[in-house]
Amino acid sequence: MHIVITGASGFVGSALVGRLLASGVLRGRAIQQLTLVDLDFAAPLPAAAAISAPVSVRTLAGDIGDADWLASALGHQAIDVVFHLASLPGGTAEQHPRRARRVNLDATQTLLELGQAQVERGGRAPIFVFASSIAVLGRMPAQVTDDTPARPQMTYGAQKLIGEILVSDCSRRGWIDGRAVRIPGVLARPPAPTGQLSAFLSDIIRELAAGRPFVCPVSASATTWASSLPCLLDQLLHAATLVLDGSTASRAWTLPALRFSMYQLVDAIAEVHGTAAHGLVRYDPDEHIEALFGRFPPLRTDLADALGFTRDDGLQALVRQAFQH
Repeated sequence: MHIVITGASGFVGSALVGRLLASGVLRGRAIQQLTLVDLDFAAPLPAAAAISAPVSVRTLAGDIGDADWLASALGHQAIDVVFHLASLPGGTAEQHPRRARRVNLDATQTLLELGQAQVERGGRAPIFVFASSIAVLGRMPAQVTDDTPARPQMTYGAQKLIGEILVSDCSRRGWIDGRAVRIPGVLARPPAPTGQLSAFLSDIIRELAAGRPFVCPVSASATTWASSLPCLLDQLLHAATLVLDGSTASRAWTLPALRFSMYQLVDAIAEVHGTAAHGLVRYDPDEHIEALFGRFPPLRTDLADALGFTRDDGLQALVRQAFQH
């Protein structure tokens, strides 16, 4: 089993690497090689836990938007599974649309073409897990279901929607065995200059859990969707293990997530960490941020539920797992 992970040194990617090294198995097969792709690998990789068979780990540091470099780095070995996690996220993509296109579109196209080339050489179509985003939905109706039209309102969401369409089309052609998962907020991300406007959702857990005051840029009644990182890792691995065929109605699914208000989140933080969290919060709503991240309606994910995807077991469980991998 040869697995490729893009964005492998990021928040989700590095945790996924650790989970795979600890398991040593995917889809019932021993993992022989992990190829990790990212701009750099400044942070140390997770150590290989005690597993029955060694895993060869190769790191490739470079510009994933450089098609020649990416094809040269990956095009000479058979690939069984791709976790395509690399992206230039929301706020940064808005400010730097050309950079966003290289990472969010060009790199995706190159990876899909590598799958095509593998099939045309007589190989098997690789499993392709594409990390999409709920940003594809844009403005939402009173309830979101699997039938809700995608109307992205940001460059990032538009590019992720294009990626979903490409994954579906390449799966139809038999070049990959694709599955695109629309990821909600993931809590709690470490503090980092990523340009993500939703960073406050992680910051509020970290600060209140430590007993420090926090100014919240959305109102107490603002509602959002989120998952813990351990839950998301379970979902990504589940996506990779699904057995799909031509009768599968869709290759893109909104993942199950918890919906909660900021007041409910603060309540859960107080319960889990034993701090006077409500007294530490001051709400100072920013209309732009609240419009983007604080008006999430009820969510139904019937397709993903039927395929066996699960959500966190309540808001306290999410908060309890917020700093775990």
